[in-house]
Amino acid sequence: MKTVFIFTLFLLSHASLAQLGVSFHQSSLPFVGINYQFKSKIRTELRLGTDFFFDRTPVEGVVVYNVLKNEDYEFYAGVGGRVNSLEGLVIPVGVNLYPLPKKQFGFHIELAPIIGDIELLRGSWGIRYRFAKE
Repeated sequence: MKTVFIFTLFLLSHASLAQLGVSFHQSSLPFVGINYQFKSKIRTELRLGTDFFFDRTPVEGVVVYNVLKNEDYEFYAGVGGRVNSLEGLVIPVGVNLYPLPKKQFGFHIELAPIIGDIELLRGSWGIRYRFAKE
């Protein structure tokens, strides 16, 4: 049931006009993400844990809202869920920075409490790439 909920959140954005992006988050629980941003303020992201055995790969689905946004940065907060390892509620808060002239490649930092099986505060940093809008 939890997995269906996470994939539903991710697929809802696919039906709208969206901008596709990918990200990598480095932390003690690293993960990669595929995201869709639509309506300029809302982004959904499907995240897959790395450095895990395939049968225990964690899956996260999050929806974030850009509280502050301009062409150089985005400050966001959101909510989501995590299954398959350290299951529970995920509450990401972070900043995406786009310092280069082409605003497709950027950097990010994020703090995300995971509340569930174990209560954990995960901090991560990494890179983000937004594919050009069509």
